[in-house]
Amino acid sequence: MERWSVKKSLALYSIREWAMNFFSINEEGNVQVTPKGANGPKLDLKTLVEDLQARGMRMPLWIRFPDIVDSRIRLLSGCFENAFKSFDYHGKYRGVYPIKVNQQRSLVQDIVRFGAQSHLGLEAGSKPELLVALAEMKNAEGLIICNGFKDRSYIQTALLAQKLDRKVIIVIDRYEELHLLVTESKRLEIRPKIGFRVKLEERGAGKWVESSGSRSKFGLTATEIVRGMEELKANEMLDSLIMLHFHLGSQISSIRPIKESLREACQVYTEMCKLGAPLSLLDVGGGLGVDYDGSKTNSENSMNYSEQEYANDVVEAIRWACNKNGFDHPDIVTEAGRALVAHHSVLVFDVLGENVVVRSGRAEKPVSGVHSLVTDMYDLYEKVNSKNLVETYHDVLQVKEESQNLFKMGYLGLTDQAAVENYLWYTLSKIRKILQEIDKEVPEELEAIDTMLRDAYYCNFSIFQSAPDHWAVRQLFPVMPLQRLNEQPTKRVTLMDLTCDSDGIINRFIDIKDVKNSLEVHSLMPGEDYLLGMFLLGAYQETLGDLHNLFGDTDAVHISIKEDGGYSVEHFVEGDSVKQVLSYLQYHKHALMERMRMDVESSLAAKRMTFEEGRNLLKHYEEGLAGYTYLT
Repeated sequence: MERWSVKKSLALYSIREWAMNFFSINEEGNVQVTPKGANGPKLDLKTLVEDLQARGMRMPLWIRFPDIVDSRIRLLSGCFENAFKSFDYHGKYRGVYPIKVNQQRSLVQDIVRFGAQSHLGLEAGSKPELLVALAEMKNAEGLIICNGFKDRSYIQTALLAQKLDRKVIIVIDRYEELHLLVTESKRLEIRPKIGFRVKLEERGAGKWVESSGSRSKFGLTATEIVRGMEELKANEMLDSLIMLHFHLGSQISSIRPIKESLREACQVYTEMCKLGAPLSLLDVGGGLGVDYDGSKTNSENSMNYSEQEYANDVVEAIRWACNKNGFDHPDIVTEAGRALVAHHSVLVFDVLGENVVVRSGRAEKPVSGVHSLVTDMYDLYEKVNSKNLVETYHDVLQVKEESQNLFKMGYLGLTDQAAVENYLWYTLSKIRKILQEIDKEVPEELEAIDTMLRDAYYCNFSIFQSAPDHWAVRQLFPVMPLQRLNEQPTKRVTLMDLTCDSDGIINRFIDIKDVKNSLEVHSLMPGEDYLLGMFLLGAYQETLGDLHNLFGDTDAVHISIKEDGGYSVEHFVEGDSVKQVLSYLQYHKHALMERMRMDVESSLAAKRMTFEEGRNLLKHYEEGLAGYTYLT
């Protein structure tokens, strides 16, 4: 057989397809990160993790690479500049980053810093996010787009912020907000910058399709737009209406609904201009996808278009509509968030142990005196060959079912039941080995064997905290080993997290052709940490994570890459301690310690505990409160 190689691992884990040249495998067989592209400086991810552990950082570890965010910002703005040149477009590109995608302070600050050259702005969907945007937006040319539900305080804050030389645009998402905005604008004597969000008939595509269309949560109907313009005109404020906005939802997997929505939105835009609205901005919203599985299709976890194709279609549609109707080209606003930040975050976690189902080697012959079902199962194991695979498979399942029925009725002992189960796994393992050796198409009846023979690796992380979308909406994220990728993986496993929940499992993995139900990994080696990475987690996952089983935030570190291949630690954020997590639920250290001390005193008085045992228990309890919520 041909020896395993790095090239085969690249194909097996589809890195070239989903990594966008930010990750690859080096000659040592380790994953390497290249935040500035394939030709930029490279950093061995396994070596980096070992360095960070030597500094005292703990598994699981969230690693963020801000340089990747810089690369993504440059890519998107560059795509629109290319499109402007190709289509002779005379407007400007005015991107904004929606804070809801990932509100981490250091990330928002990096986005503002990296986006300064292209005047990248911020989008706020709530009052707290608006307060963040106002404090962090330092570029006077960057827009601050105000979306979401608005009360009087929200609108007052947005209006007054214009006095700080901020370009704040208040988007009317619901018609009721318009009267409130007009009233507060007059009272404060501040002319607002207003956008109308239109509720399009066209729907998006993918997991979040329900957030678009005529029944979507936000947006104005055609009737409301006309009535709103009349209200603004009556209040001598029509000149404040400078932007039309629409949104198709997140992670739009197909380019077709984007094109169709643009046709509809451009028609609304030009009709509003005909009615006297001095529009100069067209906000096409978010939805620019990320190819999580690398398949480049319109599946929910992929996208069948490139960033350049997206920019071309947006620019061409708006140019055509404006030229046809004789209007100036507006500045184009995008609210891409996932596409800017998904690639920059990696969760690294270690494998704690395994549950082995596959049987290797030869099964021992049963001892005399065992139940006949045990010998029946062993005989099936002995006699299986390439000619009777399907028949043997059906027979072993029948024997297994009979043994379960007899065991439940008390006619089969636990030892014999265990023996039947053991020979079942030996037989199924032997069948799969024969199938691999004969290298023929697997009969349909035997396709379930791969699923039945999946081993499990127990991993030091919480799916609910670090990748909640995998659990909640079946989102796929690339997962792969960080090491030994010049060796052939010999096992197929599912990944179990630390939570006491049967849903705390990863059993769906990316594949170019389909979704795999197991991950190819290497056998664990005694005394050696086996590290896995989950990639493309930078959008939504950190702030959506919950405290299931009271597992809190992980340690997180920001790494910048130097041109010589070195790196610097820019930020370190210590993960939650048990004490911090408990305090979120109103359990406080002093009260807990006091209760434990009283219980220890009671046990001492009753002679159930010695002074040393009481002291040790309180010591361990207090150390536990101060410790990490994950295993160390």
